[in-house]
Amino acid sequence: MKKFFLEIMGLSGFLCKFANYLLMMSNTFFSFKQFTIHQEHCAMKVGTDGTLLGAWARGGQRILDVGTGTGLIALMLAQRFSGSQVVGIDIDEAACRQAAENVAESPFTDQISIRHVSLQEMGDDCFDSVVSNPPFFSHSLTSPDERRTMARHADTLSYHDLFTHVSRLLSADGEFSVIVPVECKECFDEEAVFSGFFPLRECAVKTTEQKAPRRYLLSYTKQPAGGFERTTLVIGSEAYRELVKDFYIRSSF
Repeated sequence: MKKFFLEIMGLSGFLCKFANYLLMMSNTFFSFKQFTIHQEHCAMKVGTDGTLLGAWARGGQRILDVGTGTGLIALMLAQRFSGSQVVGIDIDEAACRQAAENVAESPFTDQISIRHVSLQEMGDDCFDSVVSNPPFFSHSLTSPDERRTMARHADTLSYHDLFTHVSRLLSADGEFSVIVPVECKECFDEEAVFSGFFPLRECAVKTTEQKAPRRYLLSYTKQPAGGFERTTLVIGSEAYRELVKDFYIRSSF
């Protein structure tokens, strides 16, 4: 009986979180504590993945946000690292316009620039931190929405291309941070090794304590790390609320 009630409680908690997620996806804007994200012209809306990555990734003097979309992660990093300069890039022109508008209406206009350019086309530059909520799906069915397909599928930016060009742009002691679904983690880690990267941090993200991880926050460096950090984060837990407290107006997400 105890197990039954725990399962019911876990299900109700998941449904509540899923309802909040649907609300974020359907709104044309989403307000955070220090900025607002308008998203009506973006294929990919504000979601938990981007918020987690923006709150978890380490920064530096110069930060590159690959596939910036609405500009959410770029804005979160600018808020967290007040002395930084953040460059957000995307191949979706409409997303770039929306991100630029979101930045222009924020307190962080002097810190962030948005560029309509692919990672492969980025000229020689050097960043202390590179972050990306990368395309998830490789060799899977595509969506009839071309822009959503472009944002979600690895066809436009393979893992190999991602690591190749991050290696070119990341400083010798910089950190590359991503969030990926659990089913993509093995391939992503393998590509990291093939590309000469070393794992530094790994955070398994769960919807409830009893469930298996659904996402992984991962970070890599170009130099062997002194130690490897492995943690677990449960959505809605005290640790989760602490991670996102500077961003969400309500801590129930």
